[in-house]
Amino acid sequence: MLPCGGCYELVYLPIQGGFSLTFPCDKSGAVEMNDLSDSARDYYLLARALVGRDFYAPTVVRMKLGGRSS
Repeated sequence: MLPCGGCYELVYLPIQGGFSLTFPCDKSGAVEMNDLSDSARDYYLLARALVGRDFYAPTVVRMKLGGRSS
């Protein structure tokens, strides 16, 4: 489990249109893959593999209260 209940998200923004992908992480951007669902883990690994092709390098964003990124 991440400290402070996942206060941060790792955000992958699309290079050309499409959708962004977000994953709970710690302040340094480390994602606890064991805490992800199977489908979330698959998307996380896909996003990592497609950085530079379909997604920009990810950024770490602090979550606001209520679970939305700032």
